[in-house]
Amino acid sequence: MGSSTGIVWLNTAETARRLGVTPRTLYRFIDEGQLPAYRFGRVIRLKETEVEQFIDDCRIAPGTLDADTRYDENEAEISVVESSLT
Repeated sequence: MGSSTGIVWLNTAETARRLGVTPRTLYRFIDEGQLPAYRFGRVIRLKETEVEQFIDDCRIAPGTLDADTRYDENEAEISVVESSLT
């Protein structure tokens, strides 16, 4: 989705796929001001350069995670299974 101005626009589905998140999470990033987005009529577009900058800004520096921020995917899967059984 390029243009003559050199801006490459991404739709929300492509942006969510690139980030590896659900569209709902992407809309939350936009709503919270973490990721700039633009509305053109009824569609929302994001600049590829700003999405790439967002990815770079989310980089975790080595040695900066503490025990509270670590996420165990196996534990999360167990939690999802347990909640679906109740």
